[in-house]
Amino acid sequence: MSDAEKKLFLLDAYALIFRAYFAFARNPRVTSKGMDTSAIYGFTTALLDVLNKENPTHIAVVFDMKGPTKRHEMYEEYKANRDETPEAIKIAVPYIQKVLDAFRIPYVGVEGYEADDVIGTLAKQAEKDGYITYMMTPDKDFGQLVTDNILMYKPARGGGQPEVMGPKEICEKWDIENVDQVIDILGMMGDSADNIPGLPGVGEKTAVKLLKQYGTMENVLEHADEIKGKLGEKIRDNADLGRLSKELATIWIDAPILLSETDVTRDPIDEDKLKEVFEELEFRTLAKRILDVEIQKNSGASVVKQTGDQMDLFGGTVEAADSSDQNSGVKTLENTEHHYQKIDDEMGIQMLMKKLVKQKAVCFDTETTSLNALEAELVGIAFSYDASKAYYIPVPADQDEAQKIVDLTRPFFENTEVEKIAQNLKYDMTVLQNYGIVISGPLFDTMLAHYLLQPDMRHNMDLLAETYLNYRPVSIETLIGKKGKSQGSMRDVEIDKVVEYAGEDADITYQLYQKFKPGIAEGGVEKVFYDVETPLVPVLAAMEFEGINVDVDALNAYSVELEKELKSLEESIIEDAGERFNLGSPRQLGEILFGKMQLMEKPKKTKSGQYSTSEDILQGLTDKHPIVGKILDWRQVGKLKSTYVDALPQLVSKQTGRIHTTYNQTVAATGRLSSTNPNLQNIPIRTERGRKVRGMFIPRDENHILLAADYSQIELRIIAALSGDEAMISAFKNGEDIHAATAAKVFDVKLEDVTREQRSHAKTVNFGIIYGVSAFGLSQQTNLSRTEAKEVIEAYFRTYPGIRDYIDNQVALAQKQGYVETMFGRRRYLKDINSRNAVVRGHAERNAVNAPIQGTAADVIKLAMIKIHKRMQDEGMKSRMLLQVHDELVFDAEKSELNKLKELVAKEMENAVALEVPLLVETGTGENWLEAH
Repeated sequence: MSDAEKKLFLLDAYALIFRAYFAFARNPRVTSKGMDTSAIYGFTTALLDVLNKENPTHIAVVFDMKGPTKRHEMYEEYKANRDETPEAIKIAVPYIQKVLDAFRIPYVGVEGYEADDVIGTLAKQAEKDGYITYMMTPDKDFGQLVTDNILMYKPARGGGQPEVMGPKEICEKWDIENVDQVIDILGMMGDSADNIPGLPGVGEKTAVKLLKQYGTMENVLEHADEIKGKLGEKIRDNADLGRLSKELATIWIDAPILLSETDVTRDPIDEDKLKEVFEELEFRTLAKRILDVEIQKNSGASVVKQTGDQMDLFGGTVEAADSSDQNSGVKTLENTEHHYQKIDDEMGIQMLMKKLVKQKAVCFDTETTSLNALEAELVGIAFSYDASKAYYIPVPADQDEAQKIVDLTRPFFENTEVEKIAQNLKYDMTVLQNYGIVISGPLFDTMLAHYLLQPDMRHNMDLLAETYLNYRPVSIETLIGKKGKSQGSMRDVEIDKVVEYAGEDADITYQLYQKFKPGIAEGGVEKVFYDVETPLVPVLAAMEFEGINVDVDALNAYSVELEKELKSLEESIIEDAGERFNLGSPRQLGEILFGKMQLMEKPKKTKSGQYSTSEDILQGLTDKHPIVGKILDWRQVGKLKSTYVDALPQLVSKQTGRIHTTYNQTVAATGRLSSTNPNLQNIPIRTERGRKVRGMFIPRDENHILLAADYSQIELRIIAALSGDEAMISAFKNGEDIHAATAAKVFDVKLEDVTREQRSHAKTVNFGIIYGVSAFGLSQQTNLSRTEAKEVIEAYFRTYPGIRDYIDNQVALAQKQGYVETMFGRRRYLKDINSRNAVVRGHAERNAVNAPIQGTAADVIKLAMIKIHKRMQDEGMKSRMLLQVHDELVFDAEKSELNKLKELVAKEMENAVALEVPLLVETGTGENWLEAH
């Protein structure tokens, strides 16, 4: 066998077993004898995916051995806070080893060493022997071992694709120059899961920042005297702890084990042995899939079901997949009886519409040519109102003929009585709007429903189908190919396959609706689902459809201006350097700065041996030579030009001439909206150059002007209302400057005597208190000592005792019920609120306090958007709502309506909800967004 063919997979056994077990934690697989087989099933399917998709020539599975390791000898507390291994996993391991025996795959372990060390040792040996090695694990620590021939292979989750990471991907993930720095980061930030202490006060971001400046942890410790403030003090005082932590985090590559090509060569399956173990585990579908044999059900044993036959969704209940389904394996289109019918004649469509309008609820799903809803053409529409049944109407490519077909569906879509169900309803709504269809009647979005029931999970249909229905849908990539330029269109797929695919989508979504509809009521999220999120869908669809105007000519002119600035900077840099070189080449730049100009005594190098020229390193050299500042300026200008100035004109729609963002309702667990393609919530405004970009968002035409309206200090007003603190409520009611009022009370001075510094400290506490700011944190953000910061916080709570009570009550409530809520019932589940790990528990406690505040703020502006949109529609206004950016709304105001719109917007925003404190809205207008804001 040639070296080019040697492909070795090393599987991190326990990491994959735990991952598989917890993937089924909400919906465990149980045999007829009551044995939990979740971990075994998940591990086996992951193994099969690798064998079938990656086709390794060599493979081995590595287990941790019982007993202490060398790390325990170094540090007795190593992994001391680990929870007891679940009983189901203890039971699973011998069966997994039986499965491996049947697959004839070796499994190994070395006493005194962890699986990480054994995998590292074998991988390094394999590299010398000409293998390409894939370390299959979800464990981030393995990034330190990656080379061009040793790769991390993170298995797929929820129907997605596996993630393969080499040096480039690891460096991008951690924002580092070389993979060796992974150990430095792990050593500095520590690891609560393994009880590695790290350097106190250093988290991931700080570690990365320090490494950009000093290169290694050892250099950080060596230069700790240069690090100012409390951070430097902490690092200096805990240098030995840092060194110990790095050693604990280092994967050793000297375990006493030798790679034997014969042992790890992939061999044929022992089918008899595999059939025997599958029969015991009742893996019927896997037996059929791998061995093509039928395993009979154990009719002599009673079926042990889950508690209550249901899956608890933290207060709500959604029926889980039936245990008989679990025991028969995952359902698919091939093994599930169904009836999906194509209807492509006018009479048939009309008859179907008559059926649909008689139903209480109908699910629909559009098949289109693009993920971009504004550009997408309809390929067909599927409908379902009964499980395992669906109807599909093809829509032709000819747009006149297509419009005629779509018009036939109006009786259903415009019916005000029938509940319309969809997965990601906003997309379908926008597509249909392109054909003049406005959806009426009650709405139900299964993606939104699941987001409210389980905000921290993902919400794509394939994952939901597997989790709640034990059903694996057909992947669209099997029809049109993988993502990329070569991906095809649904228009090109055989009609019979499209009927099955689209029918399945509508059918499965309808079945999810049947699960989630009662779950919404039982989960206590009816108000936020029916009053906030669902009515917001058409509002966001209208905003996305409208888009916003940008001054393309101004952007192009600014691009030319920035290009000139770049060339001027480049010439100045080359003059300082004394020779021409490629500024975009880190290697050539490094040679100039550190090889020729000697700007550092001991310049940091990357793994490839070239000098590192990262931004943090250059920032520390700005006083060494003017060339450094010019290089940083050159980079800033280049990034602004490429990311915004040159990119935005390319995103202007050819159909409308405007930019259309997409708003995401189901991303942030707090309830806040996010914006993508492009992200209009992140237009830079901190620098003068960046502000110019915001100034290039302009009104529709000369008859319009931009109006911006945003809430003032909404989160502070909400915490005052939620806590009921009389002093803070009084300050807001009296229209006082809340930061000055806080400073006056905390520092015991008259309001008029409050200094700018005192107000700044009070502002830091006001905003920081909901995020659990500590005396240490406050001292880091201000010039207060830790003792002074502690006194300020204590004075703050004496001033606002209701805030202290609110914090304590929220934590206690979360510990009791496992979640907290906004004013409108939006829930944030906190699974770690009772964790024995103080760091993990502390994070959950902070979320218990701030999630209701952030979530209520998100709900308030959403309610305001709904009310504003309705009033503008009811009053037939020509003005349009364009953007939502956190606490701000932006409008295209028809000039003749400006005063009316200002009054309407302010009134609806200030009266979106009734609070004990007034909501204050500030408005501004301008010929561009910058002026209006």
